[in-house]
Amino acid sequence: MGRWARWTVIVMAVVFLGGSLAEAARIKDLVSIEGVRDNQLVGYGLVIGLDGTGDDNGTIFTNQSLASMLQRLGITISPGDVDDMKAENVAAVMVTAVLPPFARAGSKLDVKISSIGNSESLRGGTLLMTPLKGPDGKVYAVAQGQVSVGGFSFGGAAGGGVQKNHPTVASVSGGALIEREVPLDFADGGRFRMALQSPDFSTATRIVEALNTAFGPRTAQALDGGTLEVIVPPGFQTTPVAFLSRMEAIDVTPDTYARVILNERTGTVVMGEHVRVSTVAISHGNLSILIKERIGVSQPRAFGKGQTVAVPDTEVEVEEETRKLMVVPAGVSIGEVVQGLNAIGVAPSDLVAIFQAIKAAGALQADLQII
Repeated sequence: MGRWARWTVIVMAVVFLGGSLAEAARIKDLVSIEGVRDNQLVGYGLVIGLDGTGDDNGTIFTNQSLASMLQRLGITISPGDVDDMKAENVAAVMVTAVLPPFARAGSKLDVKISSIGNSESLRGGTLLMTPLKGPDGKVYAVAQGQVSVGGFSFGGAAGGGVQKNHPTVASVSGGALIEREVPLDFADGGRFRMALQSPDFSTATRIVEALNTAFGPRTAQALDGGTLEVIVPPGFQTTPVAFLSRMEAIDVTPDTYARVILNERTGTVVMGEHVRVSTVAISHGNLSILIKERIGVSQPRAFGKGQTVAVPDTEVEVEEETRKLMVVPAGVSIGEVVQGLNAIGVAPSDLVAIFQAIKAAGALQADLQII
């Protein structure tokens, strides 16, 4: 399937499935509850047990971290020994994790490990106990365990080698143990707020109407286009979780903007179902220049005094492709826009220029975004 054919399939799929864009969605897929959020954790640690692929001997922070760890374990190391340490089986790493809402002490988290030195690979290493802190500087989890690397790197003494993926990035599944919980009271005082993931006044109004219809008047109100305030109904004051469960399952049809997204690198175009075009005339043509270079041979006659020489022969062909001027009437739908573009043979590389020209002419009733 050629590039033009692939582009056509993508656009026509959006056309025929365009009706699904307006289908109802659950409230839980449209909003997030204020305070119910993830929290980022970060820590600094050491990965040991590497097969000579750790940081170089001159990596100061790795040597200092290793010396500090050994001192805490009761091994005396003088300041002068730090620079002389040769621990190529150790790598300094940054450890990151995401603390989800409602996580309890004793639960486990997955952690990501990234080398910050010049380690060649973390394959086969073990992460030592690493405290993971939040933005407030408090320790919320402790990570430790065998690292898993989704790649490898092998090289020879002469400098050649082979590498797959990123061997300096690893993970530990369930490697962090939660030590501190994040206090969370999402329904303090019998009310809470919700934030729309895509702020829109029409969508906010529809959610408010759906909640007030399902649970009674004044259950919800829109503070602005992206924030809703919800009051827990009297029958759910002691069971706010049950109220949220029922509320999240309510279907609401979100409103969408008229938008055209173009990716000029891949030739992908996506249009929303509300895209409309005013009356406009479109014509598109290309200039093709073909240069053929042939080398001929000039052969002298028999018994002549001439020499055999190569003679270049250049042929230049110029062809200008012409297309008829096509008129697109006002108020056409997305399907008619696609049919019109196909009729004039628009290639993916020409989409950006054509849509920009239509937008500049004031005929495209949509937001044009080029990515």
